[in-house]
Amino acid sequence: MTALFKNFASSEAGAVTVDWVVLTAAIVGLGLAVMAVISGGVEDLTGEIQAELAAQNPDDDPFAGAATVGDPNAID
Repeated sequence: MTALFKNFASSEAGAVTVDWVVLTAAIVGLGLAVMAVISGGVEDLTGEIQAELAAQNPDDDPFAGAATVGDPNAID
């Protein structure tokens, strides 16, 4: 029994697995932290886009006032 315990204690077979588990947990934690920080700004931007789209009249020509090819008044 003592030899089995000494063999287990001196073995490093699971050390790489532990390293990968810790590294993966750190990456997941960092991803969640970034998502928490960015989500507020994304929600604000989404609200602004929604308000702008709701204010648009679908009967209006979206290209009215746009320069056409060959227009001498177009800005290059």
